[in-house]
Amino acid sequence: MYNARVMKILSNREPWYAGGLAFECVRCGRCCAGPAEGYVWVTPEEVRRIAEFLGQDVGDFRNRYCRRVGRRTSLVEDAETKDCVFLRRDGEGLACCAVYPVRPTQCRTWPFWPSNLLDRDAWALAAMRCPGVNRGPLHGLDEIERKRRRTRT
Repeated sequence: MYNARVMKILSNREPWYAGGLAFECVRCGRCCAGPAEGYVWVTPEEVRRIAEFLGQDVGDFRNRYCRRVGRRTSLVEDAETKDCVFLRRDGEGLACCAVYPVRPTQCRTWPFWPSNLLDRDAWALAAMRCPGVNRGPLHGLDEIERKRRRTRT
């Protein structure tokens, strides 16, 4: 059993990613796509912003694009593909989001989710799903921590 002193020492240690992590979106769409069911958690404020962006009444938007999961709300998925209902492909097959400027926090913070930052193995698993992980610019500790703290996945 850890005592308070040990817990304080552990909480003061730098995270394994203190030197930063590389990430660059390559627009593959895997983070938004099936084949399995997933969740895109949205807050009431995010629902309002997306509805406004689409020019829809909030109630109508909720009925069409949201589902309750316990006490939380998730965006719905395409029934056949299990892709996010807002995932689109451009003429070259690259993924794009129909609500990108107002996308939910969960989407804005990928891949810097707590589950991906647990340890190097968790990050490596994220890299197996996402070709943008370990590619592109280095994101510093402050940015990573800011995004990690905002995510409720």
